[in-house]
Amino acid sequence: MLTQAVLYIAPDGNDRYPGSADAPLATLTGARDAVRRLKGVTHDGITVYLRGGEYRLTESFYLTAEDAGTAASPITYAAYPGETVRITGGQAIGGFTPVTDPAVLARLAPEARAHVVQCDLPAQGITDFGKFRSRGFSRKVAPSHLQLFFHGQAMTPARWPNEGFLTIAAIPEDAGENDGHGQTIGALEAGFHYDGDRPAGWQHSDDIWVHGYWAWDWANSYERVASIDTELRLIRTRAPHGLYGFRAGQRFYFMNILEELDTPGEYYLDSETGILYFWPPAPITDGDVSVSLLETPLIMLKDVSHVTLQGLTLEYARGSGISITGGESITVDGCALRNLGNIGVLVNGGQQHRIINCILHDLGDGGIRLVGGDRAPLTPGGHQAVNNHIYRVAQWSRCYQPAIYVDGVGQYVAHNLIHDHPHTAILWGGNEHLFEFNEAFHVCLETGDVGAFYMGRDWTQRGNIVRYNFIHDLGGVGMGSMGVYLDDCTSGTVIYGNIFARCSRAAFIGGGRDNVVENNIFVDCTPAVWLDGRGLDPAPVWHDMVYKTMKGRLDTMRSYGPLYDARYPDLATLNQYYTVDTGVPPENNRVCRNICVGGTWVAADWHPVAEYLVLEDNLVGGDPGFVDAEHDDYQLRDDAAAFKVGFERIPVEEMGLRRDT
Repeated sequence: MLTQAVLYIAPDGNDRYPGSADAPLATLTGARDAVRRLKGVTHDGITVYLRGGEYRLTESFYLTAEDAGTAASPITYAAYPGETVRITGGQAIGGFTPVTDPAVLARLAPEARAHVVQCDLPAQGITDFGKFRSRGFSRKVAPSHLQLFFHGQAMTPARWPNEGFLTIAAIPEDAGENDGHGQTIGALEAGFHYDGDRPAGWQHSDDIWVHGYWAWDWANSYERVASIDTELRLIRTRAPHGLYGFRAGQRFYFMNILEELDTPGEYYLDSETGILYFWPPAPITDGDVSVSLLETPLIMLKDVSHVTLQGLTLEYARGSGISITGGESITVDGCALRNLGNIGVLVNGGQQHRIINCILHDLGDGGIRLVGGDRAPLTPGGHQAVNNHIYRVAQWSRCYQPAIYVDGVGQYVAHNLIHDHPHTAILWGGNEHLFEFNEAFHVCLETGDVGAFYMGRDWTQRGNIVRYNFIHDLGGVGMGSMGVYLDDCTSGTVIYGNIFARCSRAAFIGGGRDNVVENNIFVDCTPAVWLDGRGLDPAPVWHDMVYKTMKGRLDTMRSYGPLYDARYPDLATLNQYYTVDTGVPPENNRVCRNICVGGTWVAADWHPVAEYLVLEDNLVGGDPGFVDAEHDDYQLRDDAAAFKVGFERIPVEEMGLRRDT
């Protein structure tokens, strides 16, 4: 009879030990090497228990195909039951002393001088100070700067203003140009004007940055300041610039300025000397302060199969938490990923990987990324993100770094709880994904023209189902937010059995075709359903989207063979509009058997498009028969009027997180 093989590692172990409970190994790499030796012996599986404590990594823990298990003999790296295991990519720092340098004190605000302390990072063996990088919309994910953490909370690089935003006062004369939508935008090279004289009090620095939503409320970026003309109140930034220009009235703030270290929780690192200045929110004791160092993922798995990571906490790195490339059946179960510079868990390729029962928060970029399957033959990847609690992610790259990103074919996203996010909660591309039983609230908090659930701009990305989700209490600035945003002619999507409460625009069909909005509940949404005809608009920005971008993507998928037209026969109805140049109308969108209470019902705008919307058996107004709407219990009583028009019961009790071990 085969048995499990068990190894142990502990912070006070030794890699020369055998890895028994009494003589544990010391490191993950030591355990990995021991597992490789054990794989020569037949077992039901191998479990590596990590005893409680901190395991600091100065390079990624890397597993390859050599470290794979099998379905019959899987490998698990797990926290020992009842003990907290922390895998970190940073270092605790100490030795803080009062600031005594007169030149530094003169630069600090009077109210800060008695509170700011300093420490010498090189004296503690830290010589890689990292750097700020231009991050945000249209930029690649890049390692974060050196972040400072106090009592496990990320502190703030000194900034002005301390909270909120300034606004661009104006763009330079003769710098304006048409933004494609009939408004004026300033050239990036020309910079922008600010109000007031605050920057006149700053000593020159080559490392001042600005962060802003420079042209649109859905596109942020961090830009390095090239010059500040305090007489003209003019800021110019360094190349490479952001994707768009500067627009008067848009939001921004300054950061990484010693003179602005004027409130508890702020810090400033002198990148030339390595002296770190910090105003602690509370008295510092040993172990209270840490900095992030490692720029690569803490754990990397490439072409690995049948391995589980369980119950681990990963934190204090400039890069991501876990990266999975290729392989099959990797499970990340019950882990906490927090205080990381980039993304919590990345899955790229492979089959049947699962991210389950995890907590992800305070991440610089997104939470979970699932990419897999092959769109050409519509082969599913089968990845899962299930029962995860995700909040306060996209803390640095604020836009298009969702709590969960999905691409490819056939991923499954269910029972996740997502909240406190500046932009979109779930963003996807590709085909035949299923999103169900998720709850999202307090998202889209800092951005506009954004959806809690979002996809767009490809006729062929079809077969996706959004059902049984609870989407409520959204934010939004400028153009506001949407519940499920089928942007830029997204088509062939089913929105079924969801509950939308207090969303500005709940089910949004932005010019797409063949979408179904059925059996949903809308409470105080304005409107519940939106339809527009942007695909008919002759303006270049919309005409080119339909006749160049989307036509090109359609032709690409058809070039692989007849599969797409066979799987999605509605694609054939597009052919008639590509033989002429009159636009593509939003046809065959069905809105059936929904409940709408409060707010407004349907809005059809942007070209005469109401005639394209099929409305059947919807219950609008009156008492639908909710059990307790005042407390967000939207289950229907057995005698509810909605059942008389064919409404089907929504499994409300299944929405959101499930309790597990």
